[in-house]
Amino acid sequence: MVSRPAPASALPPGAELPGHAGFWRSALADVRDPVFLQGPDGALRWANAAGERLGAAELIGVTETTGMVGRRPAKIRDLPDGWRAWTVVEDGRRRPEEFLAEAGPKLAAARGRHGTARVIAELAASALGECAFVLMPTTRGRWEWWSCTDHSGSGHGRIRRVPAQAAPVVSAAVADVGRPEVRTVPVAEVSTLPAAVAEPFEDALDVSVVSFGSGIAGAVLLGRRGEAPFGPAHGQAVEAFADAAGAALANAQRYAQQEEATRGLESTLLPVAPAHVEGANFELWYEPAGGVLGVGGDFYDVLPREDGSAFVVVGDICGKGAEAAALTGRVRHSLAALHLVERDGRTMLRLLNELLISGGSNRFATLVLGSVAPAESGLDVTLASGGHPAPLVLRRGGGVEEVSVPGTLVGVSPQARFAEATTHLDEGDVCLLYTDGVTEARNRTESAELFGDARLYTVLEDCVGLPAQEIVRRLREEVRQWLGDSGHDDIAVLAIEAARKAE
Repeated sequence: MVSRPAPASALPPGAELPGHAGFWRSALADVRDPVFLQGPDGALRWANAAGERLGAAELIGVTETTGMVGRRPAKIRDLPDGWRAWTVVEDGRRRPEEFLAEAGPKLAAARGRHGTARVIAELAASALGECAFVLMPTTRGRWEWWSCTDHSGSGHGRIRRVPAQAAPVVSAAVADVGRPEVRTVPVAEVSTLPAAVAEPFEDALDVSVVSFGSGIAGAVLLGRRGEAPFGPAHGQAVEAFADAAGAALANAQRYAQQEEATRGLESTLLPVAPAHVEGANFELWYEPAGGVLGVGGDFYDVLPREDGSAFVVVGDICGKGAEAAALTGRVRHSLAALHLVERDGRTMLRLLNELLISGGSNRFATLVLGSVAPAESGLDVTLASGGHPAPLVLRRGGGVEEVSVPGTLVGVSPQARFAEATTHLDEGDVCLLYTDGVTEARNRTESAELFGDARLYTVLEDCVGLPAQEIVRRLREEVRQWLGDSGHDDIAVLAIEAARKAE
């Protein structure tokens, strides 16, 4: 695309430039550089003072965003109504601030130590030199490196740590955790580095190394075969980039530490597989609300006892997120210890209530807990409740029954009272324990409308006679369809089925 020269200071008769503010803000964004305006017809229509000093010139497009004004490189910006602004970069050089502005988001988007170091090498090789190596200390007295060169592309590996007496400049830069500082590396020192690092710098006119900031040990080794890309400001550009790179590595390191802590916390909070009880099937649906942790305030446990029965609990800690998950772990571990020495559900709830109150937490819990034991025919299920939704029993012969076990919230009042009840499950009967994440699920289109008790009963009545696995599957499908793509609170469902005899 070539535009014929026109007098920079004159407009064709009757021509007018657009007057709206958006046009002029875009056109004058780079007023210290020569700016030329190209009309919708492709003709040169106007130039600022710096452009006028260059005189009339052809506008030659190279790509959609770059071109040449005469022999000078230029950036092209689309303007409203088909107009375009051509901005000439003085001396044809890219400005350090432009490079740093482009590098910032890429550094921020990098993930992990490895990914961040790789991006640093790629960015350095794209603007600071033809060859870039990121060097960082690692275990067993080694340096880990990431490279990017115009000869061999990207690379990664480990090398032995170079002694300070053999490579004093590079060693000092890698160990320096203060402010970034550019150091020139003598040719003789480059040759002492392991071949994997030294060979790419053999034809370099200049080799330098810059340490990272932000308390990060490591450095970037840079090789140039030509002039400094940023001229007199090149050193400052390198140090500013290293400072940003060090901050990105520090963030990656903190993120990795947080991930490790999160995984450690999750490993102590995730429920284990249900215990085996003769004649019982346990089906589960556990879906925490979205968040950093893979666990939440809702929980369940089915723990074995020596007599062949199992301790069961489904609970809900007030709130969600890390704080609720931490209290969930405390409650689960307390109950896991209590059930070994105490069988009465009301006593366990009383002791847990005292524990939560004495702990000073402002959170409370609702729970239903008890035991599942084999009977001569079917199962005996004994349950105690503290402010939790009532357990429901789906009778194989028909109907959905509520198990009445009233009780107050756990962790609120020292005078809390709890009740206990026993129900018998014949073969094919299913007892359902669940948290209010089911009934309080919000509709995908009308957020004020909850799934509710009535809709839950309707779903379960249609499931009477089905095995526990199918009941949980249908309930999950109904709730998920109700939610759509919207978020939800933690959900925990435990179905206890008296196994049917093989026919």
